[in-house]
Amino acid sequence: MPKYLVLARDEGNWMDLDLSPADIEAIINKYRAWAEKVASQGKLLSGEKLRDGEGRVLKGAGKAMKVTDGPHSESKEVIGGFWILEAASYDEALKLAADNPQLEHGSLELREIEEMPHE
Repeated sequence: MPKYLVLARDEGNWMDLDLSPADIEAIINKYRAWAEKVASQGKLLSGEKLRDGEGRVLKGAGKAMKVTDGPHSESKEVIGGFWILEAASYDEALKLAADNPQLEHGSLELREIEEMPHE
């Protein structure tokens, strides 16, 4: 069955929202409830939140490779997390993602994972 990568995208401005601990917990619980619902259908293979404000950007290859800190929350768009779904088609994957809480304040990118042959 095909697998799909769902990327959570937003503007990376969570620190500007002045959220209380209760607000943050409520948001986390929405994501947890969505993940549990999709998992209960046997469609969620994996998913993780990415650490805010951390990471590295690699450019080039070999000796010419350049590594910089980033991406930064000042960027126009930040990937905040991901899920891997198993679905029969894009239509089914879209239905699974349709009530993801990310859509309340950001966007989702849905991409089919192309299986690579293993030798």
